[in-house]
Amino acid sequence: MTLSEVEIVHLDAIRVASAYGFGLNPEEIAWGKLVEWAKPRGFLDDLAVHPIFGLNNPYPSGTSPRYGYEFWIKVDPDVEPEGDIRIGEFLGGNYAVAHCEVQGHPENIAEGWQELVGWCKKNNHSLASHHALERFLTNPGEVNNLVLDLCCPIIS
Repeated sequence: MTLSEVEIVHLDAIRVASAYGFGLNPEEIAWGKLVEWAKPRGFLDDLAVHPIFGLNNPYPSGTSPRYGYEFWIKVDPDVEPEGDIRIGEFLGGNYAVAHCEVQGHPENIAEGWQELVGWCKKNNHSLASHHALERFLTNPGEVNNLVLDLCCPIIS
């Protein structure tokens, strides 16, 4: 994968509903929980109004194939937690952002992250400690048509 243009952006703070999965394929677990909760509420109808972010939590390690993944979806202040869905605050931050077209090749995500981190180092953008995020521009459940933005946290 070759990075397209990298953009430096500030993501604003938002209130999020969170769905979590842990195991060999935590993305599927977390996505299933989010869909079950968000679809009946219409939150999946418009990704511009209710953007979806994902993040590893915890990151995969070399010692175990199991890891965690969390999906966040932007919600209004009146939304309450329910069942496996938690409510939290994303505090925002500065990010280097690159577009990633997965299109049935999940390895493009890891390759994209490696290229983006390399780009940040080469261009003197120190990595920050806030969350590295994947912003989903298409439905996360449709792997063959998946398009996302990789959002690498930076200090500006």
